[in-house]
Amino acid sequence: MTSELDKLETHYWLKFKNSESSNYTMRHFIKFVLAVSYFTIAAFFSGCLKGVDQCSTKPNLHNIDQTQLEADIETIDAYLAEKDIERVQKHPSGLRYVVTNEGSGSSPKLCDQVTLIYLGKLMANNDVFDQSSKPVSAPLNELIYGWQLGIPLVKKEGSITLYVPSVYAYGDEGTGENIPANANLIFDIKLLDIN
Repeated sequence: MTSELDKLETHYWLKFKNSESSNYTMRHFIKFVLAVSYFTIAAFFSGCLKGVDQCSTKPNLHNIDQTQLEADIETIDAYLAEKDIERVQKHPSGLRYVVTNEGSGSSPKLCDQVTLIYLGKLMANNDVFDQSSKPVSAPLNELIYGWQLGIPLVKKEGSITLYVPSVYAYGDEGTGENIPANANLIFDIKLLDIN
């Protein structure tokens, strides 16, 4: 391929040198060089990504508002203390959770399709804002960050309660009429299946 590339470059360079309309030819030469550069860079990066298991990666939390996360964690910890909730575990991300049944088998990866039932409540007043009346299936990486972090903490048939900071849920915009901005959420989840 290098020899073909050399031939093309030589062809365009000679054409440029011998042409009366050198501006027109120079533009073609530049386009050619840019195209070769683009494909070289694309080939390099696609080769670098081969062998990386995208499903084993963790959620991208780099754009999380750290100030809001700290406020959320403080509110969640106060709620847990006030309600005297036991066996609470702290995830490094700031997520709080209680595993009620670990389940068995393997835990889901980010790219897995998960089937589950759930109940979602606002932490501020314990109002139920959503619940599944039948099992729901979705790719884990398309769910809110709180679920991407929390659901892999159990295995198939496992149950978990997640205390989700607003920044890992619907953030400063909220969603719909039932979830206001910066709402910390509670989810009771049973993981039924992993595909």
